[in-house]
Amino acid sequence: MTASTALAPSTPDPKIAMGWLHTAKFLTTAPELKHLPRLEVPEIAFVGRSNAGKSTCINTLTQQHRLAFASKTPGRTQSINLFSLGKQGVTDAVLTDLPGYGYAAVPKEAKYRWQQVMGNYLQTRDNLKAVVLLCDPRLGLTELDEILLDVIRPRVEEGLKFLVLLTKSDKLNKTDAAKALQIVKLQAGGGDVKLFSSLKRRGVEEVAQHLWNWAHPVEKPAKAPKAESDSPPDAAA
Repeated sequence: MTASTALAPSTPDPKIAMGWLHTAKFLTTAPELKHLPRLEVPEIAFVGRSNAGKSTCINTLTQQHRLAFASKTPGRTQSINLFSLGKQGVTDAVLTDLPGYGYAAVPKEAKYRWQQVMGNYLQTRDNLKAVVLLCDPRLGLTELDEILLDVIRPRVEEGLKFLVLLTKSDKLNKTDAAKALQIVKLQAGGGDVKLFSSLKRRGVEEVAQHLWNWAHPVEKPAKAPKAESDSPPDAAA
């Protein structure tokens, strides 16, 4: 899976990106896609297995301790949560916290329902512009993670931005972290993969810049039309 990974030339100072993320506020929660409000601003979804550190990642990026809630029981949180972003009360993007998946204790019926809800969201949410998949580097991409990649692959090929964050990278030494990074890059089919640690603040500012760029794409200037020549075409010999 491939996606554009380079930061745009207009990448802001990390302080600007972090300040923008700090404006995050709870917007709404819904059990299904049909209950979410229709939005025109770019939406960036965070997904991952239970215990992958998704809530901690969101709270670290937004510099808020309890914006995203982590349930004491993994797999218990089963709602789509939206957080608005934007200064001076003007929303210019939304972060989406999707429920964690893969927790063994969750009943099969609930697992199946949430597979449908998440699949529907990822495939049909019109304003979804990017997906951040969180993964424990000690486990690598699991079967469920790879299923999720298959679900969004068509949209990635159409321009959906995609990033894998190896959370809790502070639990690995430098050699093992580098090895895990290379393995997941291969698993992700060439997609963008980065090491991340909320504890050590590793990768925080770089990820913030990615989010900013995804929410504020630089429009390419339109090509000027070619000037028509006033001279008549050469006569055939």
